[in-house]
Order: sequence, then C-alpha cells, then structure tokens
Amino acid sequence: MPSPIDDSLQARVSPECPQETRDVLYHAWGHDLSGLKKLLDDRSKASLQDPKTGETPLHAAIRACGQADEPNGGEDEGEDGCVEEAREVVNQLFFSGAIWNDVDANNETPACVAYRLGRKTLYNLCVDAGVRAEILLALMDGYEELSSGGDDDDNDEDETMQEQEQDAAANEAKAQDGDGEVVEAAEPLKFVPPDANEKPVTSEEYLQSDLTYDDNKLLDSDLNGVMMAWETDIMRRSVAALIPDAQPGKRVLNIGFGMGIIDGMFAELKPSKHHIIEAHPAVLKHISSPESKFGAAWEKSGPEEGAYKVFGGKWQEVVLQLLEQGELYDAIYFDTFGEDYSQLRMFFMEYVPALLDQEGRFSFFNGLGADRRVCYDVYTKVVEMHCADAGLDVEWEESDVDMAKLNEDGEGEWEGVRRRYWTLDSRSPSPSSICTYGMTNNRQSIDCQCALSWVNANKIDFNQIPQAQCLLRIMTKRNTSNLVFFSVDDPLGTSGSDKHDTII
Repeated sequence: MPSPIDDSLQARVSPECPQETRDVLYHAWGHDLSGLKKLLDDRSKASLQDPKTGETPLHAAIRACGQADEPNGGEDEGEDGCVEEAREVVNQLFFSGAIWNDVDANNETPACVAYRLGRKTLYNLCVDAGVRAEILLALMDGYEELSSGGDDDDNDEDETMQEQEQDAAANEAKAQDGDGEVVEAAEPLKFVPPDANEKPVTSEEYLQSDLTYDDNKLLDSDLNGVMMAWETDIMRRSVAALIPDAQPGKRVLNIGFGMGIIDGMFAELKPSKHHIIEAHPAVLKHISSPESKFGAAWEKSGPEEGAYKVFGGKWQEVVLQLLEQGELYDAIYFDTFGEDYSQLRMFFMEYVPALLDQEGRFSFFNGLGADRRVCYDVYTKVVEMHCADAGLDVEWEESDVDMAKLNEDGEGEWEGVRRRYWTLDSRSPSPSSICTYGMTNNRQSIDCQCALSWVNANKIDFNQIPQAQCLLRIMTKRNTSNLVFFSVDDPLGTSGSDKHDTII
C-alpha cells in the first residue's frame, strides 16, 4: 500500500529550491494573484518546478486548498473561498503558459492532486486545459503543413540566430577560478520525473519484437501487455453495441487481431463478410497455425471467396487496398498496439467515412490515457470533437472494470507484465467508445470556445486552418450559443471587456 502523501508547504518546497522558483511557488500557494502576475514576466516561469519535489505553481495553487469535505463530489466552488481564489490563480497560470500535465515526484499531475483532494472544480479546469492543448496541437500540425515551404533564406537566418544564442548561453555557463582559469559553472539542479527513464512503446519496435502468448495475455519482448483476457467484457459490450440484437449477416472489419478475442465474438454472429487486418509477423504466424480458429480453413468457410480473410500488413497500407476494392462495412473495430492517438484520429477521420456504410457503426478500445484519470478524460473529449468533424455522432457505452485483480503492479492480472496500462478504478466507470452514424450525442461538456481562444491568442489565422471549422460545426450541432472569438489581448475572456464577438 503506498505511503500517504505529505501535502504541506514545507514538504513541497525543498531547501534546494532556487529563490526564483520558490517565490513563484509561494505566491501560487498563497493565491496571491496580483503578486504572481508580476513574477510571470516570462512564459517559462508558469511551469517552474522545485528541483527535488517537482512542485509546479499549478500543483501549489491546487494543493493549498486541502482536502474537500466530500471527496469526488459535485462542484465545490461554493464550499469555500479558497477554491474560488485557486480558480483565478490556475486560470492565470494556464494563460501564462503553464503545462497541464507536468508530474511531480509523486508522479501526480496538478489534476491528479485536485482529483485526490476532491476538488472537482479545479480538476475540471485542468481537463479543459488539456483539451485546449491537444486540440491546438492537432490544429497546429495541420497549420504547419499548410505553411511549409517557406523561404530558405529565412530558415538559414533562424538557424544562425539559434546557433548564436546557444554559443552565448555556453559562454555564460563558464566562470574563472582564482587562478584565472576558465571552468565550467555547476549546472543548476533540475527535476527528473519518476518515469523519465520509462521506455516508450512505438509501433516500429513492437512489430520487430518477439511475442509471448498464454491463455491470459499477449506480451511483447519488453513485457508490455499487448492484449489481455481481462479486456473480454469490454469487447463483448463493444460487439453488442456494434451489432445490436446480435444480427447475423453483417459486414465486419477488425483492425488488430491480438489474441483474437473480439474476432471470436464477431465470428459467432455469422457475418457475411469478416475481414481482419494484422501487422505483426508473430501474430500472423499464430493465426496460420493448425490450432487457430482463423486459419486457412476459416477463410475457405466464408459465403464467397474473400468474404473471410486475414490481411497481413500495416493497416495504413491495407485500408487503401480495401478502398480500391470498394469495400463497405456495417461494423468496424480498431484496437492496435504501439500507435499514438494521431493514428487513430487519422483512421476515423480519413478512412472510416469511406469504409463505413451509412447505417454502420465504428468502435475502438478506448485505452487512451487509461493509466491516468485526467489523460483519459481529456482524450474522451478530444475524440468526441474529432469524431464530430468526421461526421460521426458519438454514444458512449460505459463499462465498469472489475479492479479486484488490476489494482497492483505485478500482481493479479498484471503478474509478469511490465506496467499497468489501465488504472482507472471502478468508482468512476470509464466509457468504452462507440462512434456511429445516426446516433445522438449524450456527452456534451466540451470546452470548444477555449480551444478557439487559444488559436487566436497564438496569432493563428483561423481562416487558414480548415480543421478548425469543426469547432463551429460542433457548437452549432449542440445548439450552444457561447462560442466566442476572443481578442489577442484577452484570450481567456477574463477581463469582461467587449473586445470580442459572440457567435449565436
């Protein structure tokens, strides 16, 4: 059982903390908004960290509120004045460039602290900031592509300036000792996150790794859980949502075979077409083995040639082949490993609209950020936005996950697995995403207006970003009348001025 966390100011600001960082942390902790504003003369100062504890101004402002009387309850802004003061400080920090998901020495983000202390209002501020950041990054990605191909001379000039700045910084880091010798100055202490040495999982490395199968899990060579038997109930619910009333004769596409859990469920429904895309050579070898239920005999058992088929290769390449063949599906499921959200987004924004029949349904295993509550909540909202842009209405199927054997690293279901990829407890049921055509949207708490404000605050030409138009369509669809374009001077709309235009 983890030891209790000491949330006192003395424990969070270490003796090693530089004075500049200490001043910012103290003002944030004391919710001294006017004093804090004077210190935040550089955007990097909003994310300063104690070199030992990793405390940021966001952590400090939230932690200073202490434990709520009713943890994880409703909105707490009316419970005490501390939360209202903290809200203003947190908003100012985000406006000044604070990073929403920096972790401290306890491996907690500011939102994690807010959630643990039962400060729902402050937690929601962090979630909204995460949504703004992720949407802005997605928009900037497209914006940079549109803006590429600038003047080479400008690029050369920028590189020269960067080199000069680096040389100047290097010279400043040098000092002279008593004999006039030049010596390197001691580097300032810098906080190292607990997971700094965590090896990232990438698709390319995964596809080259050896895999290990047993009855309960599929592991890669680094002991990462690729697929595990505990996911079965989530997949069963997904199949029920994709194919209501267990109707036979549906056309099915599954991307990512893994242990074959969901494909076994699809096969039981006697689809008229069942296509599987799998990229890993070891999984393909497993599928072709005599004991596999999806080998050559299964492919021959289809109602017509090619109706039942396993396509070997990366889905990014195989789907192009399916599009050329004019394939359409009633149900599409997506569950790959080692890919980041950008690949999932590309699939449902660029390919699902062409592959899914008009009355079809699309789903994916929603493990986005499932090892941290705030990341999961952020991506739930971001996915909903991007699905709307793809013309997909969204319904969330919430599934309780039995955490009895999932609570401890290396124990229960996680025995032999390097790290838990699901840590969300059953007290807060987590949605299994069902994205469909023709369904009503019943989760509408998306902060679109702030995403737009960030675009304007960063002086981006809104009209030059086609993807940003999705925000207009989402707000229109939801009959929401608070879409605001803020001025650069007041991007968060906090001044109460009339410098912005409201679209109704």
